Amino acid sequence: MSLLPRMSGRGMVAAVAAVAAVTGGFVGQSAAAPTAVQATPLQQRLDGLLNDSRYDGSQVALVVRDATTGETLYDKNGAERLLPASNTKLFTSTAAMHTLGPSYRFHTDVLATAPVRGGLLLGDLYLKGYGDPTALESDYVGLAKQLKAAGVRRVFGDLVADDTYFDHVRLGDSWAWDDEPYYYNAQISALTLAPNTDYDSGTAIVESRPGAAAGAPVKLDLVPANGVLKLVNTATTGAAGSANTISVDRDHGTNVVRITGSMPLGSAVEQDWVTVWEPELYAGDVFRRALAAQGITVAGRIKNAATPAGAGRLARDESMTVGELLTPFLKLSNNMHAETLVKTMGAVAEADGSWPAGLDVVTKYAKTLGVDTSRIRLSDGSGLSRKVNVTADSITDVLIGAQKESWWKQWYDALPIAGNPNRFVGGTLRSRMQNTPAANNLHGKTGSLTGVTSLSGYVTDKDGRKLVFSMISNNYLVSPRSIEDAVGVTLASWSDQSPPAAVASVRTAPTTCESEWDKAC
Repeated sequence: MSLLPRMSGRGMVAAVAAVAAVTGGFVGQSAAAPTAVQATPLQQRLDGLLNDSRYDGSQVALVVRDATTGETLYDKNGAERLLPASNTKLFTSTAAMHTLGPSYRFHTDVLATAPVRGGLLLGDLYLKGYGDPTALESDYVGLAKQLKAAGVRRVFGDLVADDTYFDHVRLGDSWAWDDEPYYYNAQISALTLAPNTDYDSGTAIVESRPGAAAGAPVKLDLVPANGVLKLVNTATTGAAGSANTISVDRDHGTNVVRITGSMPLGSAVEQDWVTVWEPELYAGDVFRRALAAQGITVAGRIKNAATPAGAGRLARDESMTVGELLTPFLKLSNNMHAETLVKTMGAVAEADGSWPAGLDVVTKYAKTLGVDTSRIRLSDGSGLSRKVNVTADSITDVLIGAQKESWWKQWYDALPIAGNPNRFVGGTLRSRMQNTPAANNLHGKTGSLTGVTSLSGYVTDKDGRKLVFSMISNNYLVSPRSIEDAVGVTLASWSDQSPPAAVASVRTAPTTCESEWDKAC
């Protein structure tokens, strides 16, 4: 642990820490005459929290700094590379606000190469996406209404779904194959669709309800209705009070979704999110249904291809701004938003809608914030990848550096806020640190993978000093998340004039989930 503040850059801190390590915690002019460096009360308190058996055989890093001066108040393993999980989104979201800007909007266009005459389009109709991760069924209905208003009544060609604004790599580097059916691991496409205002793009909702009697098949609906997902239902209605064992899984490489298990008679509707294979065709199907509802028929099939150069635009839908997108993105830790932003940054800044191009943009921006980018590796934008390696030092550099940006307040407000039960305020921290000095004080980003938990952000202590902190834990067998919360509460209640009583543990609400991506949270 480095016990001295940064005086002239990270190099001096590292040097002091190294000397302290080899001299048994002493720093002096020579090894023969060491001078003791006394740990501060805050350092002693945090050392005590991290001295926990859950860290036997595992790793933890914690860095605490003054948000105004950058002074390091505590540093344990701050330079060590660890898996950050969704703390990766701190790099992605700040880079997006800088590169795209808070007022940037995604859009979806409808185009044609042939003119519309007498309500007839003698050619193909093109639906071209530019990465909108918030597109809903209602947005495709709006596009259909624009076409109706323009006089289109019949399309004699095909409906072409064009997602070429991004490359065709759908899933991120080292994403787990067994997560593919689940909403937090959806395919990334420039033309996509979300089923509701959580904006989980590339997914649909399977609604299950019990049949009229025990033994009857479970009743199913798709939201939105579409013909892309093929439901195979072997689930049955169980007796009232029996266990609910409904399971919804998509077969790899297909859009076959199997619903199995049992649902008790009289139980409420259950919703399960499922990812879609090739989301652009899903968007095309929903759009074709919207066209039909407006009296517009398409004679041909739905296919995917690029829109020819020179096609004329017939309709356009625009998304919310990137600044507004930050709320569902960061509050709910939406992985698909992160990856869409990465590819969009690549498309805008480097004319290449790919992960490598977008991550290059993110890395370059992090460097401007003071991050030593030679010491970290970004492999995706969300933190699902197990190849992402960052340091607690680098995260605190981002948190401190971002404060100078004109958009910082909007970004800060979009971070989850500890202990606030409102889902779009507290986000993934809504059931944590409730009724403590950290509640409605600590703004932070959570992170969660098997064997990984992280929490980084801002908190104001009892003396009114704003702090930044980053805590990353890896390779544990029993979750140390309660230690994260204890650190947050300790920092929020800290006063150099009158240190508070020790915080041994923090009780969380019973709805707390181990994974930040659990819809039950």
